Amino acid sequence: MSKITRAILSVTDKSGLVDFARQLAQLGVELVSTGGTAKLLRDSGIAVKDISELTGFPEMLDGRVKTLHPKVHGGILHRRDDSGHLAAVAEHGIPAIDMVVVNLYAFEKTAAKPGVHFEELIENIDIGGPSMIRSAAKNFQDVAVVTSPRDYGAIAEEMARSGGALSRETKWRLAQKAFATTAAYDSAIASTLERVGGEFKLNAAEGFPQNLRLSFQKVIDLRYGENPHQKAAMYKDASEMGVANARQVQGKELSYNNIVDLQAAWDLAQEFDEPVCAIIKHTNPCGTATGKTLAEAYLRALECDPVSAFGGVIGVNRTVDAAAAEEMAKLFLEVIGAPAFDESAKAVFAAKKNLRLVEVPAGEQQWVLKNISGGMLVQDADLHKLSEADLKVVTKRPPTAEEKRALLFAWKVCKHVKSNAILYARDGQTVGVGAGQMSRVDSCKIGAMKAQLPLPGTVAASDAFFPFPDGVEEIAKAGATAIIQPGGSVRDQEVIEAADRLGLAMILTGVRHFRH
Repeated sequence: MSKITRAILSVTDKSGLVDFARQLAQLGVELVSTGGTAKLLRDSGIAVKDISELTGFPEMLDGRVKTLHPKVHGGILHRRDDSGHLAAVAEHGIPAIDMVVVNLYAFEKTAAKPGVHFEELIENIDIGGPSMIRSAAKNFQDVAVVTSPRDYGAIAEEMARSGGALSRETKWRLAQKAFATTAAYDSAIASTLERVGGEFKLNAAEGFPQNLRLSFQKVIDLRYGENPHQKAAMYKDASEMGVANARQVQGKELSYNNIVDLQAAWDLAQEFDEPVCAIIKHTNPCGTATGKTLAEAYLRALECDPVSAFGGVIGVNRTVDAAAAEEMAKLFLEVIGAPAFDESAKAVFAAKKNLRLVEVPAGEQQWVLKNISGGMLVQDADLHKLSEADLKVVTKRPPTAEEKRALLFAWKVCKHVKSNAILYARDGQTVGVGAGQMSRVDSCKIGAMKAQLPLPGTVAASDAFFPFPDGVEEIAKAGATAIIQPGGSVRDQEVIEAADRLGLAMILTGVRHFRH
């Protein structure tokens, strides 16, 4: 193993870089750097040589050209065991570069910005970075290529143990990761630019790409999948949002089923602007409620089905405070997902060491993917929000203002119940949930049967149309006074007549929310 004597550092993600660079310098490695990276190191008291000192050329063209130079790529690519290569670099005064520390412009993050301009997209296509990474990875026998801050610690430790060198095995592992990094980067660029339409505008509604390029990075190997005999892992994309990019602040390792339920809880909580708590069991909400405070929302959600809530997963849309934490800590829960937990809440939960607390960064899914044998199904995420213009009163009796508020709440929650779905609710609180039945009328019956709170005076939501009047009759029998549903059945008129006969108000939305 040969000692690493010179490293080039040029990174967008600067986390952990100063400590790593300082460790390299202490091992006698000469540091060469570019732009903002060089400034950061210099401001941190670390000796660093500008890339222009190495190449004899200034950084130019607004930074587009700085490392694209023979003295950079010749220093990386020449083979140390090839006499011809050694003679060539000596003749042209090209010093060896033994380590390349590079990560790339945040193209995917830029592409995810609402209303991003085409020019900004193009400027965030990294050229010099991928070129250096590929050069170093190709010559991995002689050059170490470092593309992730997560590797800094292990690399510095190995170099300290070996007197400044890295093993061939380590360099090969880093090269494999490097090629995967550039492949994912190019894939993201190609997939994004395929969505650029007229007048060079990025348009997600133009349709799905002809070639679907997906790139995910493994976050963690899970203990097992849905069942103990199934292996599983979690991967994340580069968006830095959502459950896969969440930060666990307490508790046992997340399981596959925890993560699936956490996604369901988080999705439902994001439907609301006011404080809300969603309690999930096996991806279905067993209780959801709004409140003036998060503590109130939790207690109202728990009232819906306290038995099913045991061992459940919670999603909320507010920072969890001490008052909410004290109530939640009284019940055995698997996971709580929130935008954040304040210090007082963490102190309350500290006594429940196994309880998983997960801080989820905000953001919406663009697509939903589902594996099928031999391929993949892709659809837009169901992000539809009702507007007043969508609502059509079809019964002789319109809903009261109180019923209408309850109906709109029930509609938001019903959207997240497995089909066939019927949900009973009142005043920002679920009362009964009928989920996943093969017959819609059975969902009506089960939702009423599951209710722990009084049903008279509730309203009901249905994720899809009623094929027959019998569902409406069951809802009326349970004591509900109004229904919200998509409509669209060939028997809509019979269903509406049944509602009129039973004195119910009914609103049609024109939008179906199947969830399989």
